[in-house]
Amino acid sequence: MSSENAAGNEDAEPTVDRAQDRPVWDVVVVGAGPAGASAAYAAAVAGRKVLLLEKAELPRYKTCGGGIIGPSRDALPPGFDLPLRDRVHAVTFTLNGKLSRTRRSRTMLFGLVNRPEFDNALVESAVKAGAEVRTGVTVSRVEQHGPAVPDRRTVAVVLSGEDEPVLARAVVGADGSASRIGAHVGVKAEQVDLGLEAEIPVPDSVAEDWAGRVLVDWGPLPGSYGWVFPKGDTLTVGVIAARGDGAATKRYLDDFIGRLGLAGFEPRISSGHLTRCRADDSPLSRGRVLVCGDAAGLLEPWTREGISFALRSGRLAGEWAVRIAEAHDAVDARRQALNYAFAVKAGLGVEMGVGRRLLRIYARRPGLFHAALTGFRPAWNVFARFTRGATSLAEVVRVHPVARRALDAFDRREAEREGCEGRETGNAERGADTENGSRDGAVGAAAGAAPQKGARADRRSEGESGGRTGGESGDNGESDGGTATRRSA
Repeated sequence: MSSENAAGNEDAEPTVDRAQDRPVWDVVVVGAGPAGASAAYAAAVAGRKVLLLEKAELPRYKTCGGGIIGPSRDALPPGFDLPLRDRVHAVTFTLNGKLSRTRRSRTMLFGLVNRPEFDNALVESAVKAGAEVRTGVTVSRVEQHGPAVPDRRTVAVVLSGEDEPVLARAVVGADGSASRIGAHVGVKAEQVDLGLEAEIPVPDSVAEDWAGRVLVDWGPLPGSYGWVFPKGDTLTVGVIAARGDGAATKRYLDDFIGRLGLAGFEPRISSGHLTRCRADDSPLSRGRVLVCGDAAGLLEPWTREGISFALRSGRLAGEWAVRIAEAHDAVDARRQALNYAFAVKAGLGVEMGVGRRLLRIYARRPGLFHAALTGFRPAWNVFARFTRGATSLAEVVRVHPVARRALDAFDRREAEREGCEGRETGNAERGADTENGSRDGAVGAAAGAAPQKGARADRRSEGESGGRTGGESGDNGESDGGTATRRSA
């Protein structure tokens, strides 16, 4: 895509700041990923003057599995032609490379895309709707006060290497997890994960073995998992785990690739990426600036799925940015920004809350999840319905009493465990203080005596084992292959 691409909508021309003869856009969107393109599309179809800024040239690579689940598909622009590389009808589950089991479906579970193609197609949809795109520009900061801002209704978007800022009535930050717009808003993350990925070209014989089937491995690190997503002649192989031990995450990826029998193939691309989940009290706006997608820390905490969150929050951000652009004072702009935050929290926020609860359980009991999905037909049916978009994690908990009671029970158990650990820690600290005081008193009473040696400390260790289970499924067209896969175990 060229560095400047204007749409054919002649009405969507920016107004002009008469004092300095500078154009003022209704909405400026920073970042041309799924969130930014979705926001630009939503604002443009409303007839507003929209500028979409992207620091890279398009198309560009993005570290991502590229899974398009039902909620992502439902949030796409009308008539959008998904550039699918594969359609998934089977999922192989493994527990750290063991206990391989494949589940199958007669209907498609979800689709797989290459992110450069997918993102570029979304940008083209925004352009067709009337947005203008500028690539190869880096936003250094935004200003809502100061000499660069002509009035209180305007935001200045400062570009690196350019003398004049871009002016807008509203700004949407969609510039990724390391967002500069997010820093301006004050986004706070409570969960940061490291994803590592390799794009591995494979011969036709290997590609055929993987066609229509993905692999999900419940990993060895707390909360970690790995995936294999086939895309024609290339396999996207990746892992994700909590940030903090990058070497262990890299070993997991290397071991994972080795177990799959793919170590002999040279990756075309090897990359890494940090994902950030927002804290509950993290802001989603500041003045006339909104954030969405990764820039807002919006993704599902358990699976770290982000495309559907980007598309949905981007659409909301674009719609509410239009209202902010129309606001004539700070009070009205603030009201519209609060409405945007409420819309995000009422939908995506609820799903994130359920995802956090699932992650806490999964981090301690990955074997339980493996056993449920491979040996308990209702769990597999829920997984299939979720990936197709027929339900959501929040809806599952809301309408299924068994799921709700199970999560509540685990939450109570977790709270009790943390309470016990806190009491034990406090008792240990008080015991140490008492021991130190007694020892000091003994030393004072028997001056000159040889000091005692070898104070003892108790050690505790925790062990966890996952149960093995098996089972058959076949409800509503779902079936269990019941065999280890040829190249994935």
